[in-house]
Order: sequence, then C-alpha cells, then structure tokens
Amino acid sequence: MAKTLGIVGARGHVGADLIRLIAAHPQLELAFVSSRELVGQPLADHIPEYAAKGGDLRYSSPSHEELPGLGADAIVLALPNGKAAQCVAAFDAVGAEPVLIDLSADYRFDDHWYYGLPELTRAQYHGQRRISNPGCYASAMQLAIAPLLNVLEGPVQCFGVSGYSGAGTSPSDKNDPDKLRDNLMPYALTGHMHEREVTRHLGHPVEFMPHVAAHFRGLTITSNLHLSRRFEREELVEHYHRHYDDEPMVRVQEEAPWVSAIAGKHHVDIGGFSMSEDGRRVVVVSTLDNLLKGAATQALQNLNLAFGFDELAGIEVESRPQP
Repeated sequence: MAKTLGIVGARGHVGADLIRLIAAHPQLELAFVSSRELVGQPLADHIPEYAAKGGDLRYSSPSHEELPGLGADAIVLALPNGKAAQCVAAFDAVGAEPVLIDLSADYRFDDHWYYGLPELTRAQYHGQRRISNPGCYASAMQLAIAPLLNVLEGPVQCFGVSGYSGAGTSPSDKNDPDKLRDNLMPYALTGHMHEREVTRHLGHPVEFMPHVAAHFRGLTITSNLHLSRRFEREELVEHYHRHYDDEPMVRVQEEAPWVSAIAGKHHVDIGGFSMSEDGRRVVVVSTLDNLLKGAATQALQNLNLAFGFDELAGIEVESRPQP
C-alpha cells in the first residue's frame, strides 16, 4: 500500500533531490511540499521528474499548527538547524504520530529519536516514529572509522572537504562560487557539530577539520587512525571488506576514492588504506555525495525502514565493479 509524504522546507538542494527520489519510488507519493518562497508555484516547474507522478501538486506554506491536519503518513523536516522543534511541537500538541524524519542536527543527540545511519544502526530500529538523519560529514566519518573501533588508540583526526551545496541556499561566503574559486575555505576547525556527533555515536573521540571547496556536490574525508596493534595492509583491507561487502551502499576499494566520482551517486566509497611502517597507523579516505547518501538518499533508506519497504526501494544502486 502506498504511503504519503510531506516535505517541510522543500526549496533547498536536499529537498529537491528527495523529491526526485520520491518520483521514482513505487510506494511513496507526495502529499505536500512546503516552501514560503515558492508557494503557489507548480512543483513540476521546478522538479520536472515529478510531473508524471504528481499531477498539479503545488508548493504550499502551511503553518506549523496546520501540519498534523494534512494527514501525511510521514513528514521530512528539511529545515536549517534550530528550526525543527516548532514543527515537532505541533504534532505533540495534538497527539499525532506520523513518521517524522529530521534532516537537521536538532535531534541527533536525543536518545528518544532513532539515529538513522542504517549500515551501523539498523539493528537499533524497533519501529520508532521519530528518526534523526545523520550529518553528511558524520556519515562519511563513521563509516570509515567503525570497522576499527575496537583497536583504536587515541583520537581519530579527520580532514574534510565538501562542495558548497553543503552550505545550503542562504547566501554566505561558504556557498559563493566567486569567493571559492581557486580556493579552499577552512571553517569551524574545532567543535564542529559533526565532530561532536561522531564522537557521541561512535563512543570514541574524533577531531574534525572541515573545509569548503569550489565544486558543487560531493565530499571527501581523510581519516588518520592510530591502532593498538600492528596490521598488515592486506589484513586491514580484508577486514573492511568483511564489514561492508554485504552493504550495497558501501563500496570498499584499494585506491583512495575521488570526490568527483561520487557526485550523483547514492553509495559511499572507502579506500586508500595507507599504512605506516610499523603497521599501527592507517589513513583511510571516504567519499559520498553530501546531498544524496549524506542526506536525501539516507532519508529514503530510513523511510523505507520505517514503512517496512525494501530498504533500497526507489534508490538506483550501481552494481559493484568486478575485482
């Protein structure tokens, strides 16, 4: 049976990508898409991919209090940090319990919300109706670090570079192509939200240094891990393969992945595996599309999980390259 979905904050990059994914989903339909800036305009004028499925659906701008009455089976909150609570409070006030998926950081530290990084937390999902979508950088860091959690020694250092779509649509230095041209912009070099998020959910300290570059989508994380025992490189790579070869959304490869190769893809690439001479330090590179696996695709995985659909329904997963 088809389920209906509403998106609050649908004008942004992630909202647009999520609409495109819903357009290809066999069991999900849009009930509404909200945007104050686009209210009244046909959705198909902005996202042609939804035209065949959505009829004459138009952007609307319901108040927080009106949201529960719209009757959607699930609501995705694609809002800036700090804006989700008012929407959640509106559902609490009337005792409504649709599936709520928050794409911001607002509930990633709340134990009452399921933290939806399926490859690592799927076993912790027990029908929760409130789901916090992980951050884009945080997803890439956790997937790179998790296989070695039991042999880590000291904090993990992560150097990150993202395309400027990660800074959203509100104008700033971090999404100004002219200022980013021929440039690499460091920011929030200590205490970044994703540093705290990864440290909390892995239960291990992480030190994160983010940067913005001039490309639009895709991010890369270079993680420096100190190990409590010696590894041979072949042993370590095989360890990652055992951890992820049954996960269609994670690809382990010998070479360090390129961020340009991940743009527009739904999975995560992990590779590189550069070892120190003593075998007790490894540098691992992970890449993902910050708008897809870092946000919209992961939200769809979580929606599929919540509704009991195939987790990859509506997600076009490439076949693994042959060794």
